[in-house]
Amino acid sequence: MAKQELTYDDICREIRAGQFRPVYVLMGEEPYFIDQITDLLLESVLKGEGDDFNRTILYGADVKTADVLNAARRFPMMSDRQLVVVREAQLIGDLDLLTNYVKKPLASTVLAICYKYRTLDRRKALAAAVEKNGILFDSKKVKDYRMPAFATALLRQRAITAPQDAVMMLVDRVGNDLALLNRELDRLEILLGSQAAKILTPELIEKNIGISKDFNSFELKSAVARRDIAKANLIIRYFEKDPAGHPIQNTLPVLFNYFSDLMICHYTPDRSERNLMATLGLHAPIQVKDYLTGLRNYPAMKVFRLIHEIRMADARSKGVDATSSLTNGEILKELLYKILH
Repeated sequence: MAKQELTYDDICREIRAGQFRPVYVLMGEEPYFIDQITDLLLESVLKGEGDDFNRTILYGADVKTADVLNAARRFPMMSDRQLVVVREAQLIGDLDLLTNYVKKPLASTVLAICYKYRTLDRRKALAAAVEKNGILFDSKKVKDYRMPAFATALLRQRAITAPQDAVMMLVDRVGNDLALLNRELDRLEILLGSQAAKILTPELIEKNIGISKDFNSFELKSAVARRDIAKANLIIRYFEKDPAGHPIQNTLPVLFNYFSDLMICHYTPDRSERNLMATLGLHAPIQVKDYLTGLRNYPAMKVFRLIHEIRMADARSKGVDATSSLTNGEILKELLYKILH
């Protein structure tokens, strides 16, 4: 029976309870969880006098595995244990040489290997030894759809209350960059000060947090399908600030194709998920979601008018209407208003 992997919360719970493993390999694409576990080890493993003698921090760019082994095999001075942290361990080329040590680790050493943005090959002996005698933690990115719940949990830890619209605005602005989210929450917590009831409002976020997420036209299409006015306008403002990265010529075809396909959906007798996928040539249920939502939000005649409005916006963006003095950003905002209202 395969050994059950501990979650991030499980690992932190163990460390806070003073239950330390001899080896931690913290690997994967999400650096936030790796940094949080490492900081918790640095705070928790050593708490007595003379800690500096028993805390060793090495950097992968400056050391080889032999240096790590020498540090791990040392005995602590005037303490029950020592802590050895190896940052940037992904830069060490011969890390497999740790295998024999990990098979029989020193009980008085807590060795933490920070292996960011990459993962160990689980088929190799080193990974197997870590799984048997320590913690092999794969730090994965939080999926976009899980970010509101994650942000809410972080707010709760800080005793900050936030309505759902504030949480969604916060997530929309920082994306799934957890380190950035944590830094922004640090700033917001300072701004909220020592209020007895810390309440995070959309206005506070709007004023103090810039847009960091790299939105795209397909996210705009999904927001439009849901008639999510707040998010659609947020994306449009983002596009307006970066016209070179998000030209109107890329956005209008996405909207035109969406509403053209939505018109086909309206006049398809069988509007089941399965049949709409076949009709539109889609390959996954998630692709048809925006069309099922759009059928509820946009009647056929509204769709017909919007296809015309998108054509007119495209013409104005190309200078066909000589009387128009609108910028491309203004053309897109005007079009969005007609779509959503």
